[in-house]
Amino acid sequence: MKTNTKGSVLAVDDDKEMRDLIQDFLGREGYSVTSYSSAVEALEVLRKQAASGEQTFDIVISDIKMANLDGMQFLKTLKQEMPELPVILVTGYGSIDTAIESMRNGAFHYLVKPFKLTELSVNIERAMEKRIMALDNRVLRRELKQGWGFQNILGKSPAMKTVFDLVERVAPSTANVLIQGESGTGKEMVARAIHSLGPRKDHAFVAINCTAIPESLLESELFGHAKGSFTGAAGKKKGLIEEANGGTLFLDEIGDMSPPLQSKLLRVLQERKIRPVGDNTSIDVDVRIIAATHKDLKAGIRENTFREDLFYRLSVIPILLPPLRERQEDIPVLAEHFLEKYAAANSGTGTPRVRGFTKGALGKLVRFRWQGNVRELENLIERVVVLCRGSVIEESDIPDPEVGSPEETFKGLSSDFPSLTQLEERYMRIVLQKTAGRKDKAAQILGINRRTLYRKEREYGFVEAGAPEDEPLEDEKD
Repeated sequence: MKTNTKGSVLAVDDDKEMRDLIQDFLGREGYSVTSYSSAVEALEVLRKQAASGEQTFDIVISDIKMANLDGMQFLKTLKQEMPELPVILVTGYGSIDTAIESMRNGAFHYLVKPFKLTELSVNIERAMEKRIMALDNRVLRRELKQGWGFQNILGKSPAMKTVFDLVERVAPSTANVLIQGESGTGKEMVARAIHSLGPRKDHAFVAINCTAIPESLLESELFGHAKGSFTGAAGKKKGLIEEANGGTLFLDEIGDMSPPLQSKLLRVLQERKIRPVGDNTSIDVDVRIIAATHKDLKAGIRENTFREDLFYRLSVIPILLPPLRERQEDIPVLAEHFLEKYAAANSGTGTPRVRGFTKGALGKLVRFRWQGNVRELENLIERVVVLCRGSVIEESDIPDPEVGSPEETFKGLSSDFPSLTQLEERYMRIVLQKTAGRKDKAAQILGINRRTLYRKEREYGFVEAGAPEDEPLEDEKD
């Protein structure tokens, strides 16, 4: 694209008067226009530019009826070789069939001579918007491939770069790792990255979700069991810890493990031995433990639902994954990745191939709260790709976020019948999140002064006991 212009247009028409008309009008509109009388000559110029990596022309305007190479064949060739270049066809022999054929072959628009110059101007502007979006998406894809990914984890935000650096440094060690973060932030992907970068990469990576298996069966799944140790134990079974021997065991949602089982896991970490259910012999194991949770384990320690000694055994290296709403610059990167993934998966199914987002669509995605984090974003992009009627995702294609009623919000806070103290803690945490940690705003919503808010933050473990307080407002001073 040339500088100091609204864009660069290539006009192809064997009628000199039409070429001059287009060139003069678009020149006055602020565009740089180059014209050719032959599609063969224009195609040769475009191919040379493509071979050299130049992006000189943004839009092509072509007549249909021309000698040697007509506009329709010219269009088909350009769509095969330069699919992101918008092409507007012009003809003096308009028909419905010709219009349908041109649009089916990928034309951006179709004009019939004599056309109004304002109509040409409007379509040139629309084509330029599409061209800019295509170039933006190309840059996004290139940058994504060059450095916004790390072991299948995507992100360019400072918070994610910190995670990438930590993963790279901790992977070669034997230390246990505790990954903390909300559901859907990618905790298992981080665990797999640590495993694949470390010395155990040639051994098994065994993952288990501690909430997905009933408590009565989880011990057997982890430690194995002897034949006849309980009803239904028809034979000896190797546990997942033994299967991960020499490799890595990933314990997802460790915060939901029962205290008795926590004690047995602690013994494994201390003694490096396991004893299958119903067996009197111990088995030596060499396994690295990576645990993950969306819960506040320090709160669990205070409530006697999680062992403090196990917590410190697991969190030798703590890694905190930030929620997606706190790393908004990663949303376009992830959205583009998921678009490519699901556009490829749905190709050949009769749905149009979706190639990108408008700026409005990306802006709408960035403004979402993403309570389900990356998992929710991926789910939405898959849905939009399947349902999108065109080749570009517009802002209107993205559904508005579902807003829960006050009754649903309260139900989520109180579904497990918490005490008043627990309910206060949960509500205070939500208010602090909604206000982005602004103490004055949070205190105003909660109906307390900031000094009381500071005290309760320490009481509930939101901040470290020795963290300094902000200066209170005049009316809050003792």
